[in-house]
Amino acid sequence: MEVTYLLNSGFVVRVDDVLLVFDAFDDPAGVLSDAVERGDYDRLYFFASHGHFDHFNPAIAKYAANASRYILSEDIRLNPGAQRIPAELTNWIGVYDAWQDDRIEVTSFSSTDEGTSFLVQLNGKQVFHAGDFNWWDWTGDTAENRKLAENAFRKQMKYLAGRSFDLAFFPVDGRLGPSMERGAKVFCTETHPKALVSMHSVGYPVWHPSADFFEPGCEIPTWSPQRAGERHSF
Repeated sequence: MEVTYLLNSGFVVRVDDVLLVFDAFDDPAGVLSDAVERGDYDRLYFFASHGHFDHFNPAIAKYAANASRYILSEDIRLNPGAQRIPAELTNWIGVYDAWQDDRIEVTSFSSTDEGTSFLVQLNGKQVFHAGDFNWWDWTGDTAENRKLAENAFRKQMKYLAGRSFDLAFFPVDGRLGPSMERGAKVFCTETHPKALVSMHSVGYPVWHPSADFFEPGCEIPTWSPQRAGERHSF
């Protein structure tokens, strides 16, 4: 699998002859345009986990002539720009929902913010994109709110615990300060990703897992992209 960073939580993932595009709100390096123009793929799928401006941009409609499908979280229906996406190419997906065609299977999970997270299965590979699902433990917030955030996170983790992923994308947000990797750490402990890509960290230094991030013997490759257009293979 080859992964190219767009920005924030946006990535292009190539799995053999299939391109998966997640949360492409901006493409300052022209990665997506170049990939579409090359045409060296059989299918092109767009995913948007929710309608926040830094995850969904209706400008992805310009790729409709090449797109196989747009798989969009239900909340995006309320976005005024959603009508630009061709209805005949769009599947609206809710929480704990599923969709498939002859190439991919998509399962959605909930978020601790807006919208959904996605599990995409194709060619024997499983790719998880968390969207804004995270343990949003904000330093300085009230003890009550921090506990609510933890409870919401752990509630959703029950649906993911024990699952295996070939590649997982998960927020490691520098704005959370000392709690920035807290959600990702629990996620990696309770699921079985073979590789982890951090996201939602624009403007912050490269993230390196802390010394106790992984349980002994459970270390996996991690990638913390910083610049739009960076590419990594797994």
